[in-house]
Amino acid sequence: MNPAVAVRSGVPRGAEQRVAELYWEAFGRKLGAALGPAEQGRTFIADHLHHDRAAVALAPGDRVVGVAGYQFGGRALTGGGVRDVLNRYGLLRGLPRLAVLALLERTPAPGELVMDGIAVDPAHRGAGIGSALLTEVAAVAAEQGCSRVRLDVIDVNPRARALYERHGFTAVHTEQTPYLKRLMGFGAVTTMHRTVPPAPADGAEERRR
Repeated sequence: MNPAVAVRSGVPRGAEQRVAELYWEAFGRKLGAALGPAEQGRTFIADHLHHDRAAVALAPGDRVVGVAGYQFGGRALTGGGVRDVLNRYGLLRGLPRLAVLALLERTPAPGELVMDGIAVDPAHRGAGIGSALLTEVAAVAAEQGCSRVRLDVIDVNPRARALYERHGFTAVHTEQTPYLKRLMGFGAVTTMHRTVPPAPADGAEERRR
């Protein structure tokens, strides 16, 4: 990875819109059905983002060029509840969106951190940022006492699956989702797990809760 790029835990204040842009660029097809159109969806993500639920890669000038969101302790990187959705989109447009969001919801099991996906600026792909973000997320999981990281990868993203496999994730279940093919662009979702060894007793500084 470019030594000028630093990976850290937590989204810097002021970078909310940038993170939302990266997330939308990576997952817009999936998120569009729930939060689109694009500009409105990016604004919703930025407005309801939890800063302490992501690892980020920062280029010089603290520009975010990569982000890996995760969920544990009842909070994920992307927030916003039922009331927030209805306030933003209205009742008639909001209720169908809530149904789509429910399809995407993943609740961590006890002792588990769930990843929401990795998004890297196209100009910085292939430079090891995804690997560095995965390493940081694993460190967060260990320091929070989690024994496992879980993620889902869709069938149309084989590069992401290959990255996860290189970092010790193994497939445990594949769910066929043909009903989502037209709506979100994928027809199957594979759940992958990675065991997390305990953090050393004198380990790194505790991540922000």
